Amino acid sequence: MANESGKVESQSSQKRRGIYLLPNLFTTAGLFSGFYAIIASMNERYIEAAVAIFIAMIFDGLDGRVARMTQTESDFGAEYDSMADIVSFGMAPALVMYNYALADLGKLGWLASFIFVACGALRLARFNTNIGTADKRYFQGLAIPSAASVVAGLVWVATEYGISGDDLGGFAAIVTIVSGLLMVTNFRYHSFKDVDWKGKVSFVVILVIVLAFVVVATQPSLVLFGIFFLYALSGPILTIRSVNKLKLEHVVGDNDDDDAEFKEEKTEKSTKNDQGEQ
Repeated sequence: MANESGKVESQSSQKRRGIYLLPNLFTTAGLFSGFYAIIASMNERYIEAAVAIFIAMIFDGLDGRVARMTQTESDFGAEYDSMADIVSFGMAPALVMYNYALADLGKLGWLASFIFVACGALRLARFNTNIGTADKRYFQGLAIPSAASVVAGLVWVATEYGISGDDLGGFAAIVTIVSGLLMVTNFRYHSFKDVDWKGKVSFVVILVIVLAFVVVATQPSLVLFGIFFLYALSGPILTIRSVNKLKLEHVVGDNDDDDAEFKEEKTEKSTKNDQGEQ
């Protein structure tokens, strides 16, 4: 009996140590897309490189949802996803931009790329440590896939419209550095995680979605870059509109002080207190 129970325990432990295949396949596909983007940029195929980063973004959005839908979430999957993200959305866009427009800037060029990669790693580390405590409706700082989309989108637009990387150098460095720094700020960005994707919608909503796909298909590089560029700007605007008085802790640093709370959060707390007193 003891031997049989020992065998059952060993078999159950082996099952627990296994790796879920389906969500990690999506993560691996995203990792491959990021790696391919780096190789393509080394061969001066910049449109392919930029498109590969956007494809990696699609896979990154699918792996977590597939894991939740199939109840195959795991600590391994979460860690693997972060490692893949730093390649696909940290190293890949930084090197694609460096090969396209920053190489001729010397130290400024590789420093701009490094700032982007370092800020991306810090953004992922902060996100992983805040899971379960942060407000799911908002991201703290620009999410690394969105920052990567701004950088890759700029390369895609410039290449498609025949703009030389030499002419884009200074502006490209600014966009790369600012996109990186936005990731480690306290600016709040809508996560859209509160959207009910399983609920029913009206016919008009479906029509709008179809029209949106048509608009993207007409000029994908310009439309996608414009969308993510505006989304990157939305964080500072949303934060400034949400606070009574903008302070340093609203922009960067540990946001633990009561003064760093936002208007709507204060309103919710005061409402709860009033209800408790009643």
